Amino acid sequence: MKNHPTYALILTLFLTACSVEPQPINYGSDACHFCKMNIVDSQHAAEFVTTKGKCYKFDSVECLLNAMKGFDEAPIKLTLVCNYADPGNLTDAKSATYLISENIPSPMGGFLSGFAEKEDAVATQKEESGELFSWKELKTKYEL
Repeated sequence: MKNHPTYALILTLFLTACSVEPQPINYGSDACHFCKMNIVDSQHAAEFVTTKGKCYKFDSVECLLNAMKGFDEAPIKLTLVCNYADPGNLTDAKSATYLISENIPSPMGGFLSGFAEKEDAVATQKEESGELFSWKELKTKYEL
C-alpha cells in the first residue's frame, strides 16, 4: 500500500506519454520536423501523430507531404492541418479541402492552404483564384 502513489504516478506518466491525440503547436518555438524552421504561421501549420503518440510538427502542409514521402504511413494515426479559415485550429487532413493559389503564400512556397469546410475553400478560391484538391488528389500531386 505504501507504493500506491508511486505506481499511480508511473501509470499516469506511461499513459500520457503514449496518448494519441493532437498536440498544440507552440508558434515561434516549435520547429518544423522537415525543414527545421520555426513554426510561426497558424494558417498553414500541420502535424501527424503516430500510433505510439509521437507528434511530428510542420510549418506547412507541403512540408508534411514532403516528410511523408520517406515515412511509412502505417504507424500514422492522425494527420492534421491548420484550417486556413480558422487559424490555429487543426482539422483532419483527410477530410479537408485544399487550395493552391499563387495569391496565398505559404511558408515553403507551395501556395497550399487547407480548409475544414469545402464552402470556405470555394469562397476563398473565388476571391484568390487557384485550384482545389482533395487529400487523395494532393497526395497524388506530391507523389505519395
